[in-house]
Amino acid sequence: MDVGSILIILPVLIIFSYLFDILAIRTKFPSVILLVFTGIIARFISSSYGFDNFEFLDTLVPVLGTIGLILIVLEAALELDIKKEKIQIITKGFMAALIILLINIVLVSIFFEKVIGLPNPTSVIYAIPLSIISSAVAIPSASGLINKNKEFVVYESTFSDILGIMIFYYSIRQVEKGEVLIGLEPILTLVGQIVLIIILSLAITYLLFQLIQRIEHHVKFFLILALLILSYEIGKDILKLPSLVLIFIFGIFLGNFSNLIPERFKKYVKTDKVGKEDLHEFNLLTAESTFLVRTFFFLFFGFSIPLESFIETEPYIIGATVLLIMYGVRYFYLAFTDKDEESKPLLYFSPRGLITILLFLSIADYDIEKSSTIDENVLLVVIIASMLIMIQGSITRKSKGVKDKDLSEQSLSEIVDKQMD
Repeated sequence: MDVGSILIILPVLIIFSYLFDILAIRTKFPSVILLVFTGIIARFISSSYGFDNFEFLDTLVPVLGTIGLILIVLEAALELDIKKEKIQIITKGFMAALIILLINIVLVSIFFEKVIGLPNPTSVIYAIPLSIISSAVAIPSASGLINKNKEFVVYESTFSDILGIMIFYYSIRQVEKGEVLIGLEPILTLVGQIVLIIILSLAITYLLFQLIQRIEHHVKFFLILALLILSYEIGKDILKLPSLVLIFIFGIFLGNFSNLIPERFKKYVKTDKVGKEDLHEFNLLTAESTFLVRTFFFLFFGFSIPLESFIETEPYIIGATVLLIMYGVRYFYLAFTDKDEESKPLLYFSPRGLITILLFLSIADYDIEKSSTIDENVLLVVIIASMLIMIQGSITRKSKGVKDKDLSEQSLSEIVDKQMD
């Protein structure tokens, strides 16, 4: 493919992604599904013209996924509003993310082990990505919910991302070392790593915040993003720390520094040079970078899936079982903890997305036993079905809300008519 063709195709793909986003806003249909299917169709067309060399995707997709992961967590953290009055909803979101995630991992891994026949460590590794809620899909789709439900989705999905990634890499390290997944020593080690990364994150956040204030060059936020990505990779690959915490802490601090810095420390951390305009500019840069990376990640992921893989029935059966476990756990948890009628739409907001794909694809890079049964086809079934369930649930609840409103208005009209009679 020549340079001219590439320069035509890439802008066209970005335009399509932009139109998909507009369609998603109006219809609540996730744009990532359209991007994946566009990638699948593009592969079919390219194959029909004799272009079958797709080896470049093995490196490109994980790189785009990692950058997208950093940007998505950063964007979500920047949007979080941390105040004293938000403590209850933050705690509620964290507990829901933690408990639902852990139960899903346990039940799905049991299914993989007892029914499909995977060994225990491998079954757990494959269960973790499928148990993580995608904040990249859930947060934009929650825009039509009432405020308290929307905040819950933001906090739950963001914590699910971070906790899921930490548990995944912890489990990978334990399996590679041939040690048990649950034990006092490895858990204490993990806690120590979390404490260490929090301390390092606070120090790096302080340095980056000071850098933002001191840089006078008109280009500074891409430098900050570059330093964040560099810090993430050093922490993850060299120090073996859960470095996504760094991205999360930096995003929360930058979005809420006026609330988080105690008055007695404000003389040491000057904030006068970081105004709303700077934050808006950084938010805009992060959002547009996320859009671009997400576009090509899901397009290339769809491009990596051959059409003939949809003929097999086994992925549909496995995917349906995983979905049954996933929504069963969510139903019982929400029924037990939140009996409010207005919170029922939360049952449907459990989509899988970028982080699930990224962690799933990264399994191939580690020295653990692989599964040929749990593959990209199962992954795609779970991702697309969970998004469609979210859409259907939103439509159903919206229709029910309209009917309830009509019935209420009808009842009121009947009362008025009786009084007039």
